[in-house]
Amino acid sequence: MAVIALCSASGSPGVTTTAVGLALLWPRPVLLVEADPTGGSGLLAGYFRGAKEYGVGLLELALSPLDVAETLPQAVQPIEGSHASYVAGTRSHAQAAGLRDLWPPLAAALSDLDEQGQDVIVDGGRLGLAGSPEVILAAADLTVLMTRSTLPALAAARSRAASIRRDHLWHDPAVLLVGEGQPYRSHEVAKVLGLPVIADVADDPESAAVFSRGATPGKTFPSGVLTRSLHATIASLQAQIARGRFALLARATP
Repeated sequence: MAVIALCSASGSPGVTTTAVGLALLWPRPVLLVEADPTGGSGLLAGYFRGAKEYGVGLLELALSPLDVAETLPQAVQPIEGSHASYVAGTRSHAQAAGLRDLWPPLAAALSDLDEQGQDVIVDGGRLGLAGSPEVILAAADLTVLMTRSTLPALAAARSRAASIRRDHLWHDPAVLLVGEGQPYRSHEVAKVLGLPVIADVADDPESAAVFSRGATPGKTFPSGVLTRSLHATIASLQAQIARGRFALLARATP
């Protein structure tokens, strides 16, 4: 379907937790790429609770003498019980700078996966850090800026959103709001940031712990507010991509 990238302007709005949750609930095969430059796989240390060893990941892709598209399948690991697989990120923030030359060929390889019917979710982490996957964010079919609805979070996101709009940094920029109505509503956030808010994720720390640190799901987890909001987010992401591609087709048609 598409390459979807998630990132944040500042703070901890839950980019990694949301990326993991979306991947695990995705209705068809999807690849989760941990491109967060802060290092330390949130998936391995969090969702898997350290039970899975780091084997092959982005660093090995960067160091391989072979073509990235050729090497990528060797770095992909399945997540049992789901449609998802993943490529582990760096083990340390110090390794992130070494990935700078990896981003362009990896962006092309991920685009090729899209053409083959493979969906991709990229955890881009926080913007502005050394080693940030800016090339992938720019090349993605849909790039989503995540933010909470608090005033400090929106103040940071507003500056980033202004740069994104002014410099046309992303192909199709949008906002994913965490904790809608706490205190600001989606339409208020969209007006402040100048970007569409296409979905909102529930602020439910207890349920989020299932994705962020491998907590045991409670009985109500499958029908809980966070799970429902993630399913709704998946539908919104798919609809946004469909609209974008229809608009491109319309402009290309004489």
